[in-house]
Amino acid sequence: MLAVSWRDVVLAVLPSAQLTEGAPPGALSAAGDLLGAPLPDDLVAMLAESDGIRAPDGQDLVWPVARIVHDNTELRELPEFKERETLVVFGDSGGGNDRVAYDAMSPAHILVWDRDTDERRPVAVDLADYFTRVLIEDYF
Repeated sequence: MLAVSWRDVVLAVLPSAQLTEGAPPGALSAAGDLLGAPLPDDLVAMLAESDGIRAPDGQDLVWPVARIVHDNTELRELPEFKERETLVVFGDSGGGNDRVAYDAMSPAHILVWDRDTDERRPVAVDLADYFTRVLIEDYF
């Protein structure tokens, strides 16, 4: 369990990140119901503090819960989208068609997924690792 708030973690890494009010608890539990499995605990905790996080360059590092549900529902309709049940796409990564996703079946649960090639590159073991290590490398 994270000893500090997600807002503190994000702002320590990206002081000019844009945060919002937290997502309503009902929206977070409904998201899991709509996607057929609960969202990862750390993602739920982060969304409860800020329903989406935007980087200084405009990139949506963490999408609002409504977009997570919308985009994942659309992706799961595509026949070419593999491993639909284990992958939850939740943010942008580097522009283009790269997305950040949570994969329950991967030892490194956070990965960057290239929608064009379906390449999945593990980048972090959890959301805290992603924010404190990967994004620091990307933005500094």
